[in-house]
Amino acid sequence: MRKMVKKPCGLHCIKVKDLGVSAGGQEVLRGINLHIHCGSLNVLIGKNGAGKSTLIRAILGDIPHTGKIEFKDREDGRIQRLRIGYVPQSLNVEKQTPVSVYDMIAAYQGNVPVFLRKSRSMKERIVESLRVFEAEHLLDQQVCSLSGGELQRVLLSMAIMDSPNLLLLDEPISGIDKNGMELFYRTIYELKETYDLAVILVSHDLDQVRRYADWVVLLDHTVLKQGSAKEVFQSEEFHAQFGI
Repeated sequence: MRKMVKKPCGLHCIKVKDLGVSAGGQEVLRGINLHIHCGSLNVLIGKNGAGKSTLIRAILGDIPHTGKIEFKDREDGRIQRLRIGYVPQSLNVEKQTPVSVYDMIAAYQGNVPVFLRKSRSMKERIVESLRVFEAEHLLDQQVCSLSGGELQRVLLSMAIMDSPNLLLLDEPISGIDKNGMELFYRTIYELKETYDLAVILVSHDLDQVRRYADWVVLLDHTVLKQGSAKEVFQSEEFHAQFGI
């Protein structure tokens, strides 16, 4: 990843303007407005079915939507193309699939057959990205043999390998134990502090959100409340949703 010699610039990476999504005649999202800055951890919270994953998919361009999503990456005053890293909730891997972690990540890097790209430089890049999430020991293991937590750490490593400007994480720590969860939040916090990187994270772990989030967005098909964790957690909208 491209390391910064100073803290991230704070220029926005993404603006969402009046976004709406409908499916099967049902309005899933409406009137979503967000302004996401680089160097920030932005967390989407809300009950199941509130539209959090749908919003992530709309930002990715996987589903049709109304409204606008504007990406901006400024370098020397010029607008560059935004690079997005993405980690889904889960990845289904067939049992007995003879693919190693190295093979999967190397294949993700391009369309050239893996055996043509086995080089020291590629291996070093992959090991470096795995090391960020303390997963370098998994390099030669078969993907189908990984635990849920191990697989998620590998997917996170893949997501940061191409130095994204925006990292989208859709509940990436389901299946990770308490120690792994703590490592995840610490690592994401360090990444966004050190690199020119904005993070949008879907999470149900309100304690960790309170500790680490720069900006919290409470969703229930629209934005009910957004602000600092303290502002959102003390709001009437939050108490109405969670009863706490």
